[in-house]
Amino acid sequence: MVNNYFTYLSQKYASKWLVLAIDLTIVLLTFFIAYLIRFNFTLDFDLKQFFIQLPFLATATTLSFLLTGSFKSVIRHTGFADVVNLFKSITVISFICIAAVSVNRIFVIFPEFTIPLSIVVMHALLSFVALSASRLLFKMSYKYLKCQLITSKRVLIYGAGDSGIVTYNALISNVTTQFQVVGFIDDNSKKKGKSINGISIFSKEKINNDYIESHKIDELIIASKNIEKENLIDLVNLNIKITKVPPIEDWINGELSVKQIKQVQIEDLLGRPPIEINNPNLINEFTGETVIVTGAAGSIGSELVKQLSNFDVKHLILVDQAESALYDVQQDLKQNGKHNFTAIVADIRDGLRIDTIFQNHKPTMVFHAAAYKHVPLMEKSPYEAIKINVNGTKLLADTASRYNVKKFVFVSTDKAVNPTSVMGATKRMAEMYISCLQKESKTKFITTRFGNVLGSNGSVIPLFKKQIENGGPLTLTHKDITRYFMTIPEASQLVLEAGTMGKGGEIFIFDMGESVKIYDLAENMIKLSGLRFPEDIAIKITGLRPGEKLYEELLANGENTLSTYHKKILISKTRELDYDKVRAQIEELCITNRFQNNNIVMKMKRLIPEYKSNNSDYERFDKRVQIYKKVKGISQNRADKNYGNL
Repeated sequence: MVNNYFTYLSQKYASKWLVLAIDLTIVLLTFFIAYLIRFNFTLDFDLKQFFIQLPFLATATTLSFLLTGSFKSVIRHTGFADVVNLFKSITVISFICIAAVSVNRIFVIFPEFTIPLSIVVMHALLSFVALSASRLLFKMSYKYLKCQLITSKRVLIYGAGDSGIVTYNALISNVTTQFQVVGFIDDNSKKKGKSINGISIFSKEKINNDYIESHKIDELIIASKNIEKENLIDLVNLNIKITKVPPIEDWINGELSVKQIKQVQIEDLLGRPPIEINNPNLINEFTGETVIVTGAAGSIGSELVKQLSNFDVKHLILVDQAESALYDVQQDLKQNGKHNFTAIVADIRDGLRIDTIFQNHKPTMVFHAAAYKHVPLMEKSPYEAIKINVNGTKLLADTASRYNVKKFVFVSTDKAVNPTSVMGATKRMAEMYISCLQKESKTKFITTRFGNVLGSNGSVIPLFKKQIENGGPLTLTHKDITRYFMTIPEASQLVLEAGTMGKGGEIFIFDMGESVKIYDLAENMIKLSGLRFPEDIAIKITGLRPGEKLYEELLANGENTLSTYHKKILISKTRELDYDKVRAQIEELCITNRFQNNNIVMKMKRLIPEYKSNNSDYERFDKRVQIYKKVKGISQNRADKNYGNL
């Protein structure tokens, strides 16, 4: 009952006339009080004159309020500007009264009409105080009752379909928090103007910040599964908390709980719909297999482990050198009732250790996700990047080939395409070595290449979240920088799918749609956090980091694609390599030039013609490599000699 009363008062157009009536009553009442004060709280004044003056005052007051619009303000939000507006209204009333009395004295239009000027002055003061006090009293009472007697949220539901109705029922049935559904929003024009349980349905165009402010909307809940990305971005730009109902299959026992309604995540704002892979062959592919996952404690590795554990694998081997993170993955598996796994702390650079693991567990499949991936750090440590990303991959691949593992799936990156950094170049070298090994091995070597993974360790999303928690600013290297993005589950599905469809030697890539502008992503993250840009959180441009690209690519120069059964998964058709020569150069690079960063980078540039450093100290070597290529035709010996003297 009380809640309905407050709802009634909060309706802007239903309450303003009531405010006008109350204000008019207060003005007339203070006029009577002014007479009482003037005549020492007695009725020793001409009541006949008083009742003649009263209609005139009511007319003047109504005209003044209509002119100034003081009754239109939302009383519970009364501020200084509203008090000033009241002062203007009282001034107009006093001016009308004084003007009427003065004119009547000169022209004697109504002989019996007059208002003592002392009454006019006293009435003006009393009216101003009374009107201001009434608003203050109402505001204080409203806040008190709102806080003490009612704990409710005013919400809008986006989607007037079955999911929207279920969401409505879940909200009104909730016992911990009282929700008041103000309205439904739907894209279907045929539903506009209709209602559900007396609650109006209207189009998205009606929802703006003014509407949200005037109707005191606390939250907008998205109950529509098929909401367009553009519509979702428009909603995120509003000054309101945006939450989302999970898919029906995630409801508990087929029923929606209010606790399941979560805040919209940045993943929901990707420039494409989520990529889904529904391949029934996955179940058969991993049934009875012994699978090794390296980097099992990392973002991709841990998700691979999670998804593989749901298949009927014979045994799952988790390999990582980060013991604490590996322990966490192990405990998660145990809590989910998984026990057919072994967690092993090991370094993939240790060939003897890797050989022992293969000998003891005899794996039939390998998913290699272990790698150094931070571009600026690897730019300063080429030797470490070579050790892990190239030599580690080489040792693991050689061991897999030696033990006749059926399939070896390598997790690469789009930074390996036309690399501009040491990290990207090392991943490209690892791809090349695997391609070389495929020529002589019974193992099927398969590569997956994809863009940035939302929420992965070291990615921009956790960094932005941490910076928002600390009050900002968000740091961005360049305003125009763009990246391809996918979610961790999407990336893991790609890797598993590659392990299923791969025949050996392929590089699988995603058609990831349009690249995402990181600046826009940063703005959206601020808004999703319930803050405003730039008022609450600013964005600071710091400049490109060493080795960093302005944009990423999925195909190198000279590469084309072949289609697969899934329209979003393509196979990169790479250019031919001189396999014997490339393999020999990679093997040499892995065992020589210890800590000699310049020599390492120079040799990588010779090996990968498309490797051009960007915003890095190693840019100076690109010109030297060009000179080397020019003199290479003279004679190989002279070329090597000239190269060594550059």
